[in-house]
Amino acid sequence: MRKYNLYKDSGIEWIGEIPSHWKVERFGYLFSFSRGLGITKQDLKNEGIPCVNYGEIHSKYGFALNPEIHQLKFVEESYLETADKSLLRRGDFVFADTSEDIEGSGNFTVLDSDIPTFAGYHTVIARHENDNNYKYLAYCFDSLEFRNQIRNAVSGIKVYSITQAILKSLKVQLPTFPEQTAIATYLDSKTVEIDELIANKKRLLELYEEEKTAIINKAVTKGLNRRFDGLNDDADANFAPSETSKSRKSQNQKNQRFRHSGIEWLGEIPEHWEVKRFDYLFDFSRGLPITKADLRDSGIPCVSYGEIHSKFGFEVDPNRHLLKCVDEKYLETNDKSLLKSGDFVFADTSEDLEGSGNFTYLNSSVPTFAGYHTIIGKPIIEFERRYIAYYFNTLSFRNQIRSKVTGTKVFSITQAILKFTNIIFPPIYEQQAIVDFIDNECDRINAKKAKTKKLIELLTEYRTALISEVVTGKVKVL
Repeated sequence: MRKYNLYKDSGIEWIGEIPSHWKVERFGYLFSFSRGLGITKQDLKNEGIPCVNYGEIHSKYGFALNPEIHQLKFVEESYLETADKSLLRRGDFVFADTSEDIEGSGNFTVLDSDIPTFAGYHTVIARHENDNNYKYLAYCFDSLEFRNQIRNAVSGIKVYSITQAILKSLKVQLPTFPEQTAIATYLDSKTVEIDELIANKKRLLELYEEEKTAIINKAVTKGLNRRFDGLNDDADANFAPSETSKSRKSQNQKNQRFRHSGIEWLGEIPEHWEVKRFDYLFDFSRGLPITKADLRDSGIPCVSYGEIHSKFGFEVDPNRHLLKCVDEKYLETNDKSLLKSGDFVFADTSEDLEGSGNFTYLNSSVPTFAGYHTIIGKPIIEFERRYIAYYFNTLSFRNQIRSKVTGTKVFSITQAILKFTNIIFPPIYEQQAIVDFIDNECDRINAKKAKTKKLIELLTEYRTALISEVVTGKVKVL
């Protein structure tokens, strides 16, 4: 690609040289500042004036915001009379003033709409009097070079704070106005292409996950005497599920006969399979009566409900998974909360109905405690632990729990709810065959997912590099 004829030192450590005719200005010279509304999450409504808070900037609507297409919460119209400095107009930038990691420092959005919108809690507003070039500035602020200025200036350990003083001290490279327009137009076109490719790859990941779920559901509830639909090798191109080129034949060649399980959520099962109640397979105990403050960096590994929901659902192995620990004194006083290999642990609360029934099982011989907000299921008969783990991940099991849990903002799972759930129970040899089959299928799908994730990573890196090259003048587009 083309370059400019002459370059000069920008005076910005992270940028280096810029085209000789470009200017460098301090952020504080270009912008005036104000704060978002002094509200909390409780002040948000389902109607009124749209409001963007730091959470949406970090997780949903970073870079550009349009209330016509983005689903925002609202605040009461009375704020129009009392908090006009927090009301945004087209081209205003809104920075999240805190971040839980340094990579999120500098996350922002710019209002790309004429709809009156408020900046909400934990936000800093930056307003440029000339709002015609906000698209160029948005790409500039999204570049790695600009972010590095912020990351070098923020302070914090668990929370990184961005102040108006930090923003004012930053430097911004400014081409001529026609160049700013050309750069924004060029990057709009290129990033849309890249974003569409990334979106397609992400959709492919969803399809792979759907295939995996279908395979698991069919295998653990109907056995292996079935065919499975999957994604063919060309799915990356057309993103449509199709039957695999070679049917995966059952390891059990005889024709399987079915009977109704007698349970609404289970439907038909192979006629020689049994249905067992949860408490036929497990005894119950509770996790440690501790809080987050009792966790340490060394001691006995401990898995609590947070890790079950977000990190180590299905299985946990302290040899592979980074767990917090508790003091060794609990070995003497809380042995019923100590897990053995194959023990199951359920999170006893969930913030949404879909998370009700989330669990993990200890796939390790390393002594490990179940922590706060957990229910332990300790096996009392012989069965293939991994088969039961796969079954606990099916809708057949989860729907039994979801029909019984109570709550609105928090859904609680009790021992009584688990006790009266039903488990499909094939003979042990079939449990083992099903596990082997599912593990092999999951390995196959996971290999495809890994390749797709790598492509997403490469496309994302290319997008970042392209923006940086253009907004710093390393590449000429006009």
